[in-house]
Amino acid sequence: NGADPEGLMDRYGADTVRLFSVSDSPPHQSLEWSDSGVEGASRFLRRVWSQVMNHVEAGACEELDPVNLDSGQKEIRRLLHDTIAKVSDDISRRYTFNTAIAAVMELTNHLARFNTRSGQSRAVVQEAWMNIVRLMAPITPHICEELWSALGGKGQLCEAAWPVVDEAARERTRVTLVVQINGKLRARLELEPGATQEQAMEQ
Repeated sequence: NGADPEGLMDRYGADTVRLFSVSDSPPHQSLEWSDSGVEGASRFLRRVWSQVMNHVEAGACEELDPVNLDSGQKEIRRLLHDTIAKVSDDISRRYTFNTAIAAVMELTNHLARFNTRSGQSRAVVQEAWMNIVRLMAPITPHICEELWSALGGKGQLCEAAWPVVDEAARERTRVTLVVQINGKLRARLELEPGATQEQAMEQ
């Protein structure tokens, strides 16, 4: 008992079927077919297409200057390079494509909420999308090849190098400390990395 892949590809496209098939279950578990899950995969790809096209239609981006970014721009870069590290590990070592896709989806949600009015913000978003399409290419190769071309990628995406993590971008400027009393959330504190217990207690 199973769903015919050819019929599904005729209806949704190969990338949607591939995305759902590897994102819905860990590799050691059977895939439970879900029409809503396929629809969700299709919506995600349409949303990615729309976000990238909106970015491209806004015009060319200036060169990224990682040293002179504001805190919001640095946070997006941190999320991007954390995602690259996670997806690289999930795909090459753990073979957990479902968690790799979940990490990419979370990053695209952050990009959707990010203010891109300044020049460096657009440069940060350009870097993010150039890396996201490479991370997604093993799973959704057809749409990613088109997006790579639209973003100005050189040559074919299938021949492009895998994204490289910028460890400097992953350094946190602030850390969030969650305060619980009797198991209930009471506060979230923003602290400098390396803050002492005394400083946390004072806050």
